[in-house]
Amino acid sequence: MVLDPVEVLGVPVGRMTTMEAIATVERAALEGAPALVVYVNAHTLNTASKEPAYRRLLGSAAVVLNDGAGLSVAGRLYGKPFPENLNGSDFNPEIARLAARHGWSLFLLGARPGVADRAAERLVTAIPELEIAGTRDGFFERSDDRVVAAQIQDSGADVVMVAMGNPLQERWLAANLASTGARLGVGVGAFFDFTAGEVPRSPRWMNRLGIEWIYRLLQEPRRMWRRYILGNPAFLVRIVAERVKRPARPSERS
Repeated sequence: MVLDPVEVLGVPVGRMTTMEAIATVERAALEGAPALVVYVNAHTLNTASKEPAYRRLLGSAAVVLNDGAGLSVAGRLYGKPFPENLNGSDFNPEIARLAARHGWSLFLLGARPGVADRAAERLVTAIPELEIAGTRDGFFERSDDRVVAAQIQDSGADVVMVAMGNPLQERWLAANLASTGARLGVGVGAFFDFTAGEVPRSPRWMNRLGIEWIYRLLQEPRRMWRRYILGNPAFLVRIVAERVKRPARPSERS
């Protein structure tokens, strides 16, 4: 269910406004089968370009959203620009509001101990009608995946947000979403940290331009330098090389 996609490094990414994207997520959630929502950015697609199984996982998601300046550059390069930057920090609250409108409960899984709890409190403050089914930090062994999925199922959650970073959160959802009983699973990255106030968010103008990565690099240079200083140029090289090899389609010549 990827609306008007552009294929970037083998992954079809929807080209949607915020309103179109939330309507697409809503349709996916109402169709019956558990639906996976993923965000892709330069780092995600760099990883996917080296790991075919992860690339296939992303491509099979019900909704694939563009996140960041790297995708904006790719869209323009391929002649199919993205109408908006759908970064998770801004779009995840829209998913929470969608859940509240439908009476769907939300389970927050991931981040350090206590962070998901504080994020849940702030989400409910911002969206009073939102129901939180439960929370759990991300510090558990993979051998406990079934136990965690059962906990989510017992909570009755309709939507599961998983904050484990790429690619772990998408892999966890692909393997376990069906067992949770939820209708929707979303990989949310650092969203809990931002929402809980653990990590400061960049100014809104940087978010709109898709350059939140610069702020994150300045905040956490030791952790983020490899992803951004090495990863962003590598992504640009990859998309340019792909564009050179790929013949222009009729829609890209106009």
